[in-house]
Amino acid sequence: MRLVNFDLDILRTFATGIDLGSYAKAAAQLGRSTSAVSAQLKKLEDQAGAVLFRKAGRGLALTDAGATLLAYARRMLEVNDEAALALRSASLAGEVRLGLQEDVGEALLARVLGQFIRSHPNARIEVCVARSAELQRRVAAGQLDLAITWEAGADGLAGERLATLPLHWIGPAGFDPLLAGGEGPLPLVLLEAPCALRDIATDAMDRAGIRWRCALSSASLSALWAGSAAGLGMTIRTRIGLPSNLAPVDPVAAKLPALPGISLTMHRLAVDENALSTLLADLLRNAIHQLADAGSSIPGE
Repeated sequence: MRLVNFDLDILRTFATGIDLGSYAKAAAQLGRSTSAVSAQLKKLEDQAGAVLFRKAGRGLALTDAGATLLAYARRMLEVNDEAALALRSASLAGEVRLGLQEDVGEALLARVLGQFIRSHPNARIEVCVARSAELQRRVAAGQLDLAITWEAGADGLAGERLATLPLHWIGPAGFDPLLAGGEGPLPLVLLEAPCALRDIATDAMDRAGIRWRCALSSASLSALWAGSAAGLGMTIRTRIGLPSNLAPVDPVAAKLPALPGISLTMHRLAVDENALSTLLADLLRNAIHQLADAGSSIPGE
């Protein structure tokens, strides 16, 4: 059997179109005509020997084969880009001050920072794991070079939206959703204010006319996980970093209100001339897109 050598340039176009939610946007970003991009995608289907796209309304969606190829394409591009960065900028030295929101910090730290240090052995990274509002404040004050946070709405610091993730009601694994409809106010486990997810949860309950009470409030995400696992009350989060003893609760069965999505946003210094910061931002952006794919994101929304 003759193996296929996929064209990395075409794979980059393929992945970029999915990330941006539009191949017209991908063509503009990559400096190509839409007809050139269409020709690339046709060649990719020929190389794959499978149909990669299907009609979805006025746009396109991935087939099962397309989703499989996308996962491999991201891995191939990641290795390619890591090699290119290592050869081009191994001599770069200096410090990058990075801020990560708790949910994504654990998922990104080992993977992205390991890759970054292998490519830039003379670099040093200072990491701050904190709440979104605190990270945005530190970026604005010039105390961090870049940060990944939940989008905090109109009052938050402007940034680059990377992906939008669905929010879920969370309870103990194996939790019977029918128990959520018991008598009395529904107990919730929430992070201390200010917290965008806390506001979303309580606003959703108020709009649905469901009585609730705060059974546990903490500044610590680990305390929130522990309280939810112990059955003190439900909380809301994305699937990122969700412990194995917790699971999403079916909102219909539990008679809970539907929840919106929430965006992960990258914030950077207004004037950032740190080359290492730019390189790390690229790695983080790619890693977030992969996390988003695994978490049923709404890319580019």
